[in-house]
Amino acid sequence: MASSSAPPARTTVFAPRLAALLGEHLGRDVFRLEPDTIGVAGHEVADRILAARRATETERPTFKPLHGRSISRAEASAVTRTIGNDVREALARPLPRHVDLAGPWPLTGHLFLRDLILGQDPRRLRMLMSRTLELTPKLTWSVIGVGAALPGWPRPDARLTGLADRAARARGYQERRYAMGVYRRAAAPVCFTVSTLVANALWLGAPFDEGASHRNIILESLRLLPPSWNILRNASPEYPVVDSRIGARDDVLLLPLLSHRDPALWGEPDAFRPERWDTLDPDATPGYLPFGHASERCWGRHMVMPLAELLLDLIRGSGLTVDPGQRAGRVPLLGLLGVEEVRLVRRR
Repeated sequence: MASSSAPPARTTVFAPRLAALLGEHLGRDVFRLEPDTIGVAGHEVADRILAARRATETERPTFKPLHGRSISRAEASAVTRTIGNDVREALARPLPRHVDLAGPWPLTGHLFLRDLILGQDPRRLRMLMSRTLELTPKLTWSVIGVGAALPGWPRPDARLTGLADRAARARGYQERRYAMGVYRRAAAPVCFTVSTLVANALWLGAPFDEGASHRNIILESLRLLPPSWNILRNASPEYPVVDSRIGARDDVLLLPLLSHRDPALWGEPDAFRPERWDTLDPDATPGYLPFGHASERCWGRHMVMPLAELLLDLIRGSGLTVDPGQRAGRVPLLGLLGVEEVRLVRRR
C-alpha cells in the first residue's frame, strides 16, 4: 500500500499485513483479527481497555522476564533512571567535532547514539547494541553467553556509564549473563527507537520548512509511523466488561497505527503536517499513543525527545537531505515500525 503522507516524489510501501490493516480497518473501532484476537482502533474503547488494568510483566515490551527471571517494576524503574541519567550526561558533554551523519539511516544515527551515550563502556557491552543481534534471539543470547564467560569482566569505575557500572557489579556467570541482558534491554531500545524515529521523520518530510520546530516534526513523525504500532493485552476478565464484542478468551491488539490516521480524529490524516502540533497537546490528543496511554506512559519518552531533537538539529544544520534518487521506502513488519533504509546525502 502506498501512503500519501510522504512528499509526492516518495512512496511509503507498507508490508502486506500493515497495508491490509490500513486498507480494511481504518476508521473502525473494534473488529476481529484472528479467531482469538480482537483489534481495537477506536480511541474511546482503547482508553477504557488500557485504563482497566496495568500491563503484566509479559506485556511490558522492554522489561519482560529475562531467562525466566522476573524484572520487578522497582528494578525496571531503577534501570530506566540509570540510562536516563546516562543520556543526560551525554547531552551535557561537548559533541564530537566534524560529525558526519550522511549514509544509510537508521543505522548511521544508531551508531552515532551508541558512541555518544555508551562510548566509554567496555566493548563486550557496547557490542550488544549491534543491530545484527535483532536477527534472532538465539544469536543475541549466544553473544551474551560468550561475553559473560570471558575473563576480564569490567570492574566498577566512575568512567563507565551508570548502566555499565551496574553490570560491572555482577558476580558469577549467571549474574553476568543477566546483567548483560538488562544492559541490552535498557540501552538498545533508546538507540534503536530514536534513530528509527529520525529516519522516519526525514523520509516523511525532509527537506523541512525552515520554521518547523524539531518538536513538531518529531510528534508528526510519531503520528504517521508510530514506532510501537500495536499494544498487546492478553485475555483478561476486565475486557468483556469494557466492550461486549471482546470475548473472555480474546487477546486484544490495540492499534495506534490506525488511530493515528483515523479521519474522524485528524484533518488530512495521511499528510505530514508538523504545524498541527502548534495547537495540539500530545498528552491529551485523543487516539495519539506514541508513548502509550496516560495510565502507563513509556518510561523512556523523556530520553527519546531530546535525543531526536539533537539529531534533527545536527542534520538540518549540516546541509543533509534524503537522496533525491530514492523514491520508495519499505516499512517491514517488525515490532519497531520504521522505513527500512533512508539514504541521507548532502544537498547539491
